[in-house]
Amino acid sequence: MSAVALPLVFTAGLLAFALYPPVRQTPPLLWSFLGMGAVLLAWNVVLLVSALRRRRVFTREIVLRPQHYVQACAHTAIFLYWGWYWRPVYDSAHLIVAQLFFAYAFDMLLSWSRRDAYTLGFGPFPIILSTNLFLWFKQDWFYLQFAMIAVGFAAKEFIRWNKDGRQTHIFNPSSFALTIFSLSLILAGASDITWGRDIATTQFYPPHMYLFLFLVAMPGQVLFGVTTMTMSAVLTTYLFGLAHYSVTGTYYFFDSYIPIAVFLGMHLLFTDPSTAPRTELGRMIFGALYGLSTIALYGLLGVAGLPTFYDKLLQVPLLNLLIKWIDRAVRAEPLRRWDPAAIGRSLSPRRRNLAYLSVWAIVFGTMSAAQGVGDRHRGQWIPFWQQACRQDRAYACRYLAQLHTTYCAAGSGWSCNELGRLQADREMDRPAAVASMQRGCEIGFQPACANASTLMSGGPPAAAGPPPLQELPILLRGSKGPIGDRRSASLYARACDEGWPDSCGRVTR
Repeated sequence: MSAVALPLVFTAGLLAFALYPPVRQTPPLLWSFLGMGAVLLAWNVVLLVSALRRRRVFTREIVLRPQHYVQACAHTAIFLYWGWYWRPVYDSAHLIVAQLFFAYAFDMLLSWSRRDAYTLGFGPFPIILSTNLFLWFKQDWFYLQFAMIAVGFAAKEFIRWNKDGRQTHIFNPSSFALTIFSLSLILAGASDITWGRDIATTQFYPPHMYLFLFLVAMPGQVLFGVTTMTMSAVLTTYLFGLAHYSVTGTYYFFDSYIPIAVFLGMHLLFTDPSTAPRTELGRMIFGALYGLSTIALYGLLGVAGLPTFYDKLLQVPLLNLLIKWIDRAVRAEPLRRWDPAAIGRSLSPRRRNLAYLSVWAIVFGTMSAAQGVGDRHRGQWIPFWQQACRQDRAYACRYLAQLHTTYCAAGSGWSCNELGRLQADREMDRPAAVASMQRGCEIGFQPACANASTLMSGGPPAAAGPPPLQELPILLRGSKGPIGDRRSASLYARACDEGWPDSCGRVTR
């Protein structure tokens, strides 16, 4: 096949999705595909006419780089595992494939618009898959997804510098595009046109997700020498979480020491070796800065009342700009003597990477045993926050109210009643308390009915009671996906394990 035909083939592939029923039956999505296809077709024509006039000959070189296909395999494994527990991932598979067609066509056209040669390989795969692990636009706004991909490739092509004697891109392409569009969404107050919040939440649905991410990232950690970046980022965040708990008695990220989406970012977002420091100590500093900046951004976004799922996205381009300064600082005194690369200097890079991975495996295993990462973090569950609220610990009652708001909306009359009691006692908001208890009464929780009547007559809401059995699947799931085993004995055993009073040893007929 002639090289000049390749972008046309990928453009045609993108346009072919307009015939696929899920695309054709959604007009805004259909127009996104047709519009982007038309732009690519016009670009193809302009480039071809220009080439004929100037007698340019386009060439392609096939280069399969490990950093591209190894990362693509890790990303694909995550999508497959995550999608098994959150169906929208599988339902959106055609949209991810369509972005790959768009990315190849856009990348070829952009390259041939500037030079005659194009390197064909798996390069677009990690960019597309990494972007989609953190942010999707909803179907009515899907043209912005294509625009985000275009910005990432344009940044890779145009924003470059000299690094160690060769020209290379400054920014991680997916991180740069994610940051630009995240800032735009924040400024526009338009985060709801994306699935960003749902993505960050549902990535914790699969069991043992921390262990899964650790395992799928291992090949890239060994091959590309980024283990120290990931390990320092995770340890920095975890140690901060321990310190925060020791001071306040509550968890900084509420339901985890390290949110799963942040843990994912620490393995497969900021760890591009091309946009990271070259020195080993520099990579450790780079990772620590990512962890600290995530902590700071989470706090700032929360105080500002903005969505906190951007905490892992906004800082990466700034960190990319710091890598030369970090390397210079590490190579100078007094930091040079602390560079761990000096240890085992006789080892080959692969053996040294294996040594770092061994240390990281021990650290990860220790954190897992201490429930620093994993499925059993106490911050997921109501009993911990009830006790913390009674002890008036920092932010505990506020977060408990958020939990009850979520569970009340999901159909728990018990949570509606508990939310109303908090609103009446802590927030002094009797109208909101009455509304919450009326909602609980409508669901069928009788203490909520009594409290609603008492509040409307001016009395305190004193009626309470244990949650009914049919509501336990709502209340016991924590931050995980829906509970599958709904047998009463299993639910009470789970309630006992989570610390619910009067649930241990309970027998139902």
